[in-house]
Amino acid sequence: MFYAYVIRSKKDGKWYTGSTNNLRKRFNQHNKGKSTWTKGRGPFEIIYYEACLNEEDTRSREKYLKSGMGKRYIKNRLKRFLSLTG
Repeated sequence: MFYAYVIRSKKDGKWYTGSTNNLRKRFNQHNKGKSTWTKGRGPFEIIYYEACLNEEDTRSREKYLKSGMGKRYIKNRLKRFLSLTG
């Protein structure tokens, strides 16, 4: 399985979108500061992920989730959750 995911920094509230074939391992790397783009912004929480059987599908989904339309999709999809957590 391949995963497109969105994590949120508990420190500054900013989101990071990525993809991986091992979500648990990648999430731990983010939290341990071993990812260049998120270093120093942890701890993180996973707020959304999708699983795909094909890596190319996952990469295109990641690209979409990073776009303006994709960000709106996530905000709509998580409307209730985001209103509870601010």
